[in-house]
Amino acid sequence: MSEKNGAKIVIIGGVAAGPKAACRVKRLMQDAQVTIIDEDSLISYGGCGIPYYVSGDVSDESELRSTSFHMVRNENFFKDAKGVDALTRTRALSIDRKNKIVLVEHVETGAQQSIAYDKLMLATGSRPFVLPIPGVELDGVFTISNLHKAIEIKKRIAGGKVSRAVVIGGGAIGVEMAEALTDLWGVETTLVEFMPQLLPRIVDFPMAAMLASHLREKGVAVHLGEGAAEIVGEEGKVTAVRTSARTIEADLVIMAAGVRPRSELARDSGLQISPMGAIVVNERMQTSDPFIYAAGDCIEVRHLVSGKKFYAPLGSLANKEGRVVGDNMAGIPSVFKGAVGSFIMKAFDVCIGATGLSLDVALAEGYDADVALTAPSDRAHFFPTVDNVVFQMVFDRRTRRVLGLQGFGPMGDGISARIDAAAALVGTGATIDDFGTLEMAYAPPFSAAIDSINAAAYVADNICDGRLRKIPVISFLLWMEDFSTQPDWIALDIRHLKETGPFVEKFGSERWLAVPYNEVRARYRELSADKTMIILCDAGTRSFEIQSFLDSVGLRNSQVLSGGFNVVRRIGVDWYPE
Repeated sequence: MSEKNGAKIVIIGGVAAGPKAACRVKRLMQDAQVTIIDEDSLISYGGCGIPYYVSGDVSDESELRSTSFHMVRNENFFKDAKGVDALTRTRALSIDRKNKIVLVEHVETGAQQSIAYDKLMLATGSRPFVLPIPGVELDGVFTISNLHKAIEIKKRIAGGKVSRAVVIGGGAIGVEMAEALTDLWGVETTLVEFMPQLLPRIVDFPMAAMLASHLREKGVAVHLGEGAAEIVGEEGKVTAVRTSARTIEADLVIMAAGVRPRSELARDSGLQISPMGAIVVNERMQTSDPFIYAAGDCIEVRHLVSGKKFYAPLGSLANKEGRVVGDNMAGIPSVFKGAVGSFIMKAFDVCIGATGLSLDVALAEGYDADVALTAPSDRAHFFPTVDNVVFQMVFDRRTRRVLGLQGFGPMGDGISARIDAAAALVGTGATIDDFGTLEMAYAPPFSAAIDSINAAAYVADNICDGRLRKIPVISFLLWMEDFSTQPDWIALDIRHLKETGPFVEKFGSERWLAVPYNEVRARYRELSADKTMIILCDAGTRSFEIQSFLDSVGLRNSQVLSGGFNVVRRIGVDWYPE
C-alpha cells in the first residue's frame, strides 16, 4: 500500500457511510488507526428500517443495529470485531485543516479533545426539514430523524396514548409511516401532502394516484394539495393539525417533509458547498480539500441520466459511497460515478418503484419526453396467481433514449426485478430498442413470455414512430368528470358486452359506444368520423390493434387510453359503475 503504517483515519458520522468506510479501510490497512466520531449513543443502524420497526415488522430496535449474525453494532463490536475506535456521544466542533486536527466535545462532560488525522471523512448525514409553522415544538410532534425518536413513537403507541395521528408529507417516509401507524396499531391516520400528488418528482400522476387510492382503501385518509398551516395544542400537547382546508384532530404528528444535508461543519471549515447546501465531492468522494472525503446524505452525486448533480439520501448509496472512500483512503483509486435515483417501497399489500427521471422532471430538464403506460399481466396469463402490474416508461422522442421506468403492483419481486433491470440500463444511455430486446429470465410462475419490461418498450416504440396515438390518463379522467370539456369525444369500448353494458346504461350511447373487439372489423362502418374516439380496453393492447385497423380503413380519428381500465380501476374513480 502507498500509505505509511499507522495512518490516522478519522470519520465523523457513524450511521451508514461512515462505518462502511471505517471497516473497509481497516480491512485494507490493518495497522491504520481508525476512529469514528458520532454525537449519538446509537450508531450503525438501518435508518430506512425505522418505519418497519414502528409498524412491528421489525420487533425490536436492536435488530436495526445488528449484523446478519446477530451481533449488535455498538462501541464494543467495532473495537473487538473490527479494530475500529468508536467515540459515541462525542460532537465534532471544528476542523483545523492546516494542522489536520478535529476538535471534539464529549457531550456528557463538556470536555474537549483534539484528534489528529492523516485522512478525514465527513459522513454527517442529513437533518429533517422542520416546517416553519406554529406548534412544531409541542409534545407529540416528531420528525423521523433518528432511532431515539422511533423508539419514543412506538412506546407511545404501544402504551395506548395514540388513537389519531397526522403525517405531514407524502414522500416515501410519510407513506411508510402512515402504513406503519394504520396497519398494526389501528391508529386513525391522516396523510397530508402540500403537492397535488404523493411522491412528487419521483413518480408521475398515474402511479401516485393508484398509490393514494390504495392507501384510502386501507383506511388512511389522504388529503392532497393541502399544506399544514399550524399544529394546534393544549397545555403543551398536540391536539390537531390545521391545513388550508380543514382541522384534523391528532394525538401524534409526524413531520416527514424531507431532509436537508448537514454540512455546517464542512462549511465552517472552508470546504466547497453546493447551492442546495450539500458538500461538493468528486468521483473519488474527495472534497475541495484532497485530504478530506465525504459521503452519504451530506453530499450530492451526479445523476447518470441528466448528468446534473442531485440529492439522493439513500442508505444503499451511502454504503457504496463509503466503500469508495475506504478504498481511496487506503490508496486504492476507486470512483463512484453517480446514480439514477432508484427507489422502491411497500404500501400495505402493493409496492411502487421507480428509477431514472419522471416525466415531470424530464420535461423540466429539457428532454423531448413522453411516456408509455402499460398494464400487463405479471406472469403467464394461464398461471393461477396471475395479476396485473402497471409500468410507465419515460423516454426521449428525439433520441429514443429511455430516461426512466416506474412500476406499481402487488407485493413481491415482480416490480423490483424490472426496476432493477431498468436501473442497470438507463444510466448507460440505453434506448427503447435495448429495452425491447432485453433478456429476462422466463417461466410462467414468474413472468409472461413477453416480459412486461419488453412490452413497455414496444409501446414506447409505437409511440415514437407515430404508430400509436394516445390520450393521457389525466385528460381522460377530466373528460369523465365533465363531458362538456370535450363534447366532440366519444368512448369506443371494445371489451365484452358484459363489461361495457353498465357504462352504456350509465352514460348513454351518445357518449359511450360499445363494439366488442372481435366485431370491430365487421362493424367499423357503424363508427362515425365526426368525433374523436377514445378506444378503451383493459390494458391498452387491443385498443392499439383496433386503432391500427381503423387507420387502415381511413378512420384516423381515434386515441388510445394507454393502460386502459387496469389503471383506471386502481385510481379509484367515483364514476365507475357498480
